[in-house]
Amino acid sequence: MYYLRFYLFFCSAPCVCLLKEGNGDQEPCFFLKGLQPSLYVELSHKGFHREVVTTVELGSETPADVRALLVYRWPRDVYVDPYQVASLSHQRGWQMLFNTAIDLEEPAHRTSEFSTYVFPSHAGPTPNPLKVTIPIHGRYHKPSFDGKTFTPVHIELPELLLWTKKCTPFQRLEPHTVLDAPCTASNTSICSWVKIQNPNKNSVPMSLHLPVGDGSTVRLISTGTLVVTLICCVVLCHSMLKHQLR
Repeated sequence: MYYLRFYLFFCSAPCVCLLKEGNGDQEPCFFLKGLQPSLYVELSHKGFHREVVTTVELGSETPADVRALLVYRWPRDVYVDPYQVASLSHQRGWQMLFNTAIDLEEPAHRTSEFSTYVFPSHAGPTPNPLKVTIPIHGRYHKPSFDGKTFTPVHIELPELLLWTKKCTPFQRLEPHTVLDAPCTASNTSICSWVKIQNPNKNSVPMSLHLPVGDGSTVRLISTGTLVVTLICCVVLCHSMLKHQLR
């Protein structure tokens, strides 16, 4: 009897393995196959101070434990004020992490590109739809000597990344890819996120135009400023001598 039981167990083991392989489509990441999130980005306001409004719709079939991450890559022509973002954190349902320190006073030609990571609030599941409004500010540019009064600035669309504890190890994720990024805004650990490819194929990079100074007037303005300064100094000295001010 024991030999018969052992024989049946030995023969049934390959069948169990085949059943598991046959159910491979039900891996924890299976929801990615039918996932078609939508990402819409628009630029509001005018001038040097704008807002980038991003709306993400994950779909009704997305599991509640899935977390989202938006990665923005900003050109050196604009900056995001970390102090402004921190002061508005209580009004927003997301947190932001910068990959570098931001100098608010430097002109565009003395800075470099930077990235920001936007994490929705972890108090509950990721809201659906997810809406993020980021205030951005234009930097001053070098004066133009070719008659141009505006310079174009192009801003890339953000990348949409998803993560869930159940979706490990990653298997059969085509056409999506896996990227390493911070797990939270505290940047204490790194997680493997699934980068969603082409969440909105109709979207194109955003663009705006920032005013630049006229370089041909630099000498005239500098000379005029120097002359006015000298005249003011002469008038001030004359007044002091006339009234015997010490």
